[in-house]
Amino acid sequence: MARNRRPKKTAVPEHGRKSKSTKAPSGRRRQPDRDKSRNQQLLQLEDEIVGFIYRQGGEASREEIFAGLQPSSRAERKIIDDALETLCREKTLACKGEIYRNKNIKDLIETQITAHPRGFAFARPVSELAETRENDIFIPPGATGTANHGDRALVRLTKVRRDKREGRVVTVLHRSAKRIVGTWQSGGLVIPEDDRLNYSVLVSPDRAGGAKPGEVVVVEITDFTGDVQRPAGQVVKILGDSNDPSVQADIVIHLLDLPHEFSSETLGQVKELNADIKPEPGREDLRHIRHVTIDGETAKDFDDAVAIEKAGKNYRLYVSIADVSHYVTTGSPLDQDAYGRGTSVYFPGRVVPMLPERLSNDLCSLVPDQDRYAFTAILDFDAKGRPVGQKFGKSLIRSHQRFTYNKVYDILSAPPKAAIRKEYKEFTADLELMAKLAAALGDQRRRRGSIGFEIPEPEINLDETGRISHIARSHRNQAHKLIEECMLAANEAVARAFSALDHAADYDFLYRIHEEPDPLKVEEFAEFARSIGITLPKGVTGPAWFAKVVEEVRETPKEYIVSNLLLRTMQQARYSPENAGHFGLAATDYCHFTSPIRRYPDLMVHRALQRLVGSGGKGERGKPGYSSAEEAGIFLSGRERVAVDAERQVVERLQVRYMAEHLDEEFAAIVSGIASFGVFVELLESFISGVIPLAELPGDFYEVDEKNHRILGKTSGRIIQIGDQIRVKVSEVNIRRRRIDFTLIEE
Repeated sequence: MARNRRPKKTAVPEHGRKSKSTKAPSGRRRQPDRDKSRNQQLLQLEDEIVGFIYRQGGEASREEIFAGLQPSSRAERKIIDDALETLCREKTLACKGEIYRNKNIKDLIETQITAHPRGFAFARPVSELAETRENDIFIPPGATGTANHGDRALVRLTKVRRDKREGRVVTVLHRSAKRIVGTWQSGGLVIPEDDRLNYSVLVSPDRAGGAKPGEVVVVEITDFTGDVQRPAGQVVKILGDSNDPSVQADIVIHLLDLPHEFSSETLGQVKELNADIKPEPGREDLRHIRHVTIDGETAKDFDDAVAIEKAGKNYRLYVSIADVSHYVTTGSPLDQDAYGRGTSVYFPGRVVPMLPERLSNDLCSLVPDQDRYAFTAILDFDAKGRPVGQKFGKSLIRSHQRFTYNKVYDILSAPPKAAIRKEYKEFTADLELMAKLAAALGDQRRRRGSIGFEIPEPEINLDETGRISHIARSHRNQAHKLIEECMLAANEAVARAFSALDHAADYDFLYRIHEEPDPLKVEEFAEFARSIGITLPKGVTGPAWFAKVVEEVRETPKEYIVSNLLLRTMQQARYSPENAGHFGLAATDYCHFTSPIRRYPDLMVHRALQRLVGSGGKGERGKPGYSSAEEAGIFLSGRERVAVDAERQVVERLQVRYMAEHLDEEFAAIVSGIASFGVFVELLESFISGVIPLAELPGDFYEVDEKNHRILGKTSGRIIQIGDQIRVKVSEVNIRRRRIDFTLIEE
């Protein structure tokens, strides 16, 4: 329960820390500090000995141990001898003469450390790095030694209870952090941006590189052997003002080690690319077809163009995609860099591209009134949107118009004699025809059970100086859906062509698969849905079942919450040479074909497709950066997850800085979650997330009803439940922790 308490109204500085008092546990006699310190030193020495012997292959002589630990006096040699005697007596070591071996090797495990800001950590055995976290070893606070996040460390098991293991770090085998990104502070300390690193780097004035307090810098650690809480380092790069959105992107680029600089070999290859674009054998000339591009207002790379024709009662849809494979030859430096990135990463006002700008914004960009090489899917549909024919091939096209989503929406929604329809009369009939086909395609997808999620996202808008002007929810209109249906149709058609083959694996083709959700997670969701009053459909919980749930809450306050929870219930989509279908789309065959400028799997699909249709070409040269399509699918799925995480982190970083300038302001919000410590909310107009601490709820004592996802006021009887719309005020913003606290506005 919570007591009424005045809410705080502060924006905590980016690296501010609140002091905490410490108190010895009650009922335990406190030993003198010197005894405690001595015991810790002896334990640390014993761990150093065990770690040294481990690095020596499990066995070492007394003199080898002395040479490795380098005692500086006879007294220190005596301490090492005493420690060896203790380790032998406790049977930690097997001792024969002056030869020592580690015993109970099964309790010594080489791991990789995942640290937590609150002082504990998890150690994953190196032999299990690619597996799930079920076998991770819990390292409690105080048992992490000198290990930091990402380090490879030797861990000794101390407790084993059923499937839970606990241990302590014996020694660090390899330091992961060679360079860190952090904020320079007066006194020469650099505070890491990654709060899982429990140290600060000390930089002498002559190694500061001119950094100023408050600036974000990249520092190289030069010495970890002294004070482990303050290793020595030097500034190697100054990123700039932490309030600059571009600097926040730089921080995440460094934190996640995103490849962001092309090799000199790649840049040289790009410089030598032939810019001449002309008809060539094996490439169909489609310049007479009225292709158009439809993209966002600020888009700079246009990798897809569409066109449509009416053939009696049928539709013929052209989906033409930039032919990246013409320029990016397999195994070339350009190809290696593209594969290593896997995908472009998009930040507000900035992109870390998969391909150099000369390709993404020029040679492979389907700009209007310029000839461009493309790969075209020519798809025939009947009046109801059912596929009746398909053809693929390399092409030469010309975009006749660059449209934006808003412009197309304005044209389609305008009255017949409106000025905008007259301005674009050459394209109006085509856009209307495309809209009709898109509606028919969407209806076909819904009939088979495709799940129609509509989840808005925060859209961060920058002003002319690159600073945040405002954050608002993104909006999708008819034009977005029109293009989406065209792209989905092309992706499915290409995948169908490979599914019909007996030896699809021979083409290094990657499907985009989305497997069925875990039945236990589905049941957990169903229990939640019932608890908030949603009537669930009967029958098998396949795609159609999920689609009906989404329709049940469409355009209600619960739609956003339910859609998000449904997404968490499902598995992540991934790339694989084995076709497992796409659950979310209710599609038996699906791949990614439509964005080779920004996704490497699409480039692989293009290369496979050109081999299938017999056009061969330059894409066949050299050895690829992967040994098999299966390996590529695993790697590229991982790169996609890293990109999504990077984009999310930058958005969160910018959101807290934006809200720090809006303290005490009121906003409409929706309750998105209930926890023991508070109520999670999302602001309706910006979808910025935050929490109302339970202790800050006004006027009553509140209890958490976890089963029904709500809290109850004991005196007032007030109920606050997931899906409720409320008004909140910004009370505190902690920039470093990226946390926003709200208070509830009583109505």
